[in-house]
Amino acid sequence: MPLQRRVPKFGFKNRNRVAYKAVNLDDLQELAERKSIDAITPEVLVENGLAQKRDLVKILGRGELKSKLTITAHKFSATALTSIEASGGSASTL
Repeated sequence: MPLQRRVPKFGFKNRNRVAYKAVNLDDLQELAERKSIDAITPEVLVENGLAQKRDLVKILGRGELKSKLTITAHKFSATALTSIEASGGSASTL
């Protein structure tokens, strides 16, 4: 067997990849109802166990947002932005 066929192949890992902690709108809605919060920041998510201290938070659009929330995060998906603005809330990027 030639050497290139005997040696196992390994995949590519991008060293510049930015990993985000995904938080969906239904999780935020449940948190707002349970704790009666109207402003959500990464610090609030850490206190309630939805993210770790050093995580970058990305808000995703799964679920429905019924209450008016002010959300601050590192990144937002397009569907999350439209849903937040449709419910009367605001979204700001860190």
